[in-house]
Amino acid sequence: MHRRAWWLVVLNLVIPGSVQLVAGNKRLARIGLTATLSLWAIVLILVVLGLINRSWVLWLATVPALLWILSLVLFVYAAIFAVVTLDSLRLAKLGRLYPKQRLITLAAFVLAGVLGISGISYAANLAGVQANFVGTIFNQGGFTSPVNGRYNIMLVGADSGKDRFGIRPDSLSVVSIDAVTGHAVNIGIPRNLQRVSFSDGSPMLAVYPDGWSCGIDCLINAIYKDVEDNHAELYPDAIAKGSTPGLEATRDAVEWVTGLEIQSYAMVDMAAFTSLVDALGGVTIDVKERLPIGGQNEDLSDVKGWIEVGKQHMDGYTALWYARSRHTTSDYDRMRRQREVEEAILNQVEPVNVLTRFQQIASAGEKLVKTDIPSPMLSRYVELATQARTLGITKIELVPPTIDVVNPDFPGIRKMIQDAFILESSPSPSAG
Repeated sequence: MHRRAWWLVVLNLVIPGSVQLVAGNKRLARIGLTATLSLWAIVLILVVLGLINRSWVLWLATVPALLWILSLVLFVYAAIFAVVTLDSLRLAKLGRLYPKQRLITLAAFVLAGVLGISGISYAANLAGVQANFVGTIFNQGGFTSPVNGRYNIMLVGADSGKDRFGIRPDSLSVVSIDAVTGHAVNIGIPRNLQRVSFSDGSPMLAVYPDGWSCGIDCLINAIYKDVEDNHAELYPDAIAKGSTPGLEATRDAVEWVTGLEIQSYAMVDMAAFTSLVDALGGVTIDVKERLPIGGQNEDLSDVKGWIEVGKQHMDGYTALWYARSRHTTSDYDRMRRQREVEEAILNQVEPVNVLTRFQQIASAGEKLVKTDIPSPMLSRYVELATQARTLGITKIELVPPTIDVVNPDFPGIRKMIQDAFILESSPSPSAG
């Protein structure tokens, strides 16, 4: 009876429903085995699809409706597993075992049941979280096509903290990805770039026919606030398309600077940045210079602490101040540090880390990111991002001494970018 009971534990755990087939209610067995075999079939189909074409599986993982269905199926299966486990416990007839054997076998049944139900419920919850995450952030339909063989995405770091009046993008960059190879170039645009204009057809040219050029008051990062405050009517469809007038005007300016057509944008709210870093378990950065935490006053009388030189494992609060600290450093130092934080976050995005912290990461992401990337394009971008991470990212920083931000050589900037595209397509690309 003891050996029989252990066989029932194993059968119930490996093939739920099989216990009832050999020793119990055949109707319950049919329900349990049908559910189990159906779930195995789904997993097998996904594995085969992944072997044939991984992008198909990625697409399935980014369709909210399918994810909600999967979540419901898994919760139902968890309930079926619980029923067949309790029935298997009944069929084990523990009352006929010796007391010690009875306790050990009961503990095995409970452990197997808890592990099975918890594991299936966790997977169901992950599917639901993923569905909500994708549906909340990537809520635009349609597709985007590569332009000249590349996808160009504008990344905006917007600092809207309590000490800021309105939003001015503190960080601007364009990630340009080869649509075939996945090679990526990250073009960093300084916030204080002057004398920019707008791409052909931009409604901003009607207001600023000579471009956004009025000296220190017309830095590229000030376009967002100017349009939001004074010219929002120039972009009447921006909100419906998942954007804002300020972002669309900034996109027009970035297109003119780089000579690239920007298909999508992603804006990261630095005020919510800390939650993402905390959700990832912190980031490790090699600090090159001592930096204050806090310290809005020039005399640093309100400093709350210091980030010391050397390798530091930072929580979200510290990483945010590392990226935004201004004292004793320049805007270009801040750009460099922001890139370091971006790379540190990418290093933390490992499969195990994401899986174990997925709910926290997804929750942080919903508050952190605003984008107009169409949901049907998400799987394609995920695949390209994986390739880019493997191949490395070429970096171009449009900062002094390479670029004069007051009187920029814009044709030279565009040539520099095109040269980087040619270089990355060579057999030995220069990757950063």
